[in-house]
Order: sequence, then C-alpha cells, then structure tokens
Amino acid sequence: MIEQTAVVVELDGNFAWVQAERESSCGNCAVKSGCGTSVLSRVIGNKFTRMRVINNLHAQVGETVIVGLKEAAMLKGSVAIYLMPLLFMILFSITGKLIAGQMQLSAEMLSIVFGVVGLVVGGFWLRRFSRRIQNDDHYQPVILKKGREPVKHELPVSQISS
Repeated sequence: MIEQTAVVVELDGNFAWVQAERESSCGNCAVKSGCGTSVLSRVIGNKFTRMRVINNLHAQVGETVIVGLKEAAMLKGSVAIYLMPLLFMILFSITGKLIAGQMQLSAEMLSIVFGVVGLVVGGFWLRRFSRRIQNDDHYQPVILKKGREPVKHELPVSQISS
C-alpha cells in the first residue's frame, strides 16, 4: 500500500476531498545540495495535490489523515497512462510501414501518419479505460487512519493557499 499524509478539505457523501503536499525524493538524497533537480524543486516551491478518497472512517474537514492506494492499482494505472498510448503508436507505425511496402508507397510518410493515428487511438483507449475504472474501489485511494482532530481556529489548507 502506498501511503500519503493529507488534510481533509471537503466532504462529499461517502467520499472526502483531501489535499496533500507533493513529496520529492530530493530531501533524502545525499547529493541534494549539488543536484539541479533539488534546486528546481526549491525554486518552484511546494505544490499541493487535491484528490477524492473513500471516507470509510468518517473523517471531518480539517483532520489530518493517512491516505492509501494499492500498489497494483498504481502499477496498472501507470502502465495504462504511459505505456499503452506509446504501444498503440508503435504498433500502428509498424502496420503503416508494412502496408506501405505492399502498396509501394512512401514507407516513412505512411508510418508517421499511422503512428499519429495510433497515438490518437491510444488516447481514446485511455479515456475509455479511465471511465471504466473511475468508480472501481480497487483503483480508488482510501483513508486508512485519522491523525489529529480538526482545530477550530485553523483554516483548511485550501483556504490558506487562496
């Protein structure tokens, strides 16, 4: 289970909207002082990610919570987002090259056109996949445990950044 600390900023039925600070691995690296990525991270500053999570523990606005996502869901989602459109593009490019060879057309041009078509088809496939898993609990982050109780005088993180 991949875990992240977040703050509940809004409730929505059985779901909660949480805001988590994006973590960088730069803080743990031994050469962080001389690394360009670390410098860039400090210049850009902290960024926050807002996400919808399953709220089985009935967390309230302002509470700090631990949010978790199954590793398998993260892996499948990453493959879908990054690999599948490229795979479609490569397969369509190869198909274009084979068709061009049989029809004695410009293999390079047809391969490029088919590759672009494959990338677009991969994008449509990704959209369909995303809609299919949108409400699948296996792919949804969930609140694993609550942290501290809400403090009445503190503003939720979403209001602080506004």
